[in-house]
Amino acid sequence: MPERTDWEARARGLIRGEMARQGVTYAQLVGRLAEVGVKEDERNLRNKVSRGKFTAAFMLACLSAMGVREVRID
Repeated sequence: MPERTDWEARARGLIRGEMARQGVTYAQLVGRLAEVGVKEDERNLRNKVSRGKFTAAFMLACLSAMGVREVRID
């Protein structure tokens, strides 16, 4: 199995960290994503985030669905 890159780990951490800060569960994030037009089921969402392999568009959709307006990348 290929190793996770630093970038994948950072992307995963960005989504998970924001979920933790806001107390959002995967089930709740699925609902919020549906509200912005992104259809995802909880199992697939967990897998995507766990692997850290997703598009920038998906990451932006997740962050936007959680109401994130600023992202710090340092």
